[in-house]
Amino acid sequence: MTASSILADTPLVKDLSQAELAKLEAIITLRELQEGEILITEGVIDNCLYGIIAGSLAVGRETGDGGWVDFQRLRAGDLLGELGFIDGTAHSASILAVTQTQLFIIQREEFEALVNDEPMLVYHTLRAIIRIVHDILRRMNLQYVEMTNYISKQHGRY
Repeated sequence: MTASSILADTPLVKDLSQAELAKLEAIITLRELQEGEILITEGVIDNCLYGIIAGSLAVGRETGDGGWVDFQRLRAGDLLGELGFIDGTAHSASILAVTQTQLFIIQREEFEALVNDEPMLVYHTLRAIIRIVHDILRRMNLQYVEMTNYISKQHGRY
């Protein structure tokens, strides 16, 4: 399967033309993680944007006793590493493969090289990143509300 056929089904490239998709395809790499493999370690800077093609990843932290605490689960279509990709900050959590997972990776330096020649590709891609991150944040907020309702036994559902 080529990168373009993989990316064609992702929300990241929703607004791209075929020509723009081909140019983005030229700078991506693909990676496969095995269940239990760590993709990102908290505190590390890697300037990469990761997109989940298939599989599931857990955002969390390792505990002092060798365990793991999940904050959020990410699924196909979700992105991760977006803040480090945009501004070079260190990762605020670690990422663990819950299942065998396929990813695409975009290096910030390679993406920034497109700014002068392909400004609309860059604009459309950044707009898609914001949409995807907004969707993830919305899911996290809904989970927070559900948890709060459960703990405080509000709204008669619990």
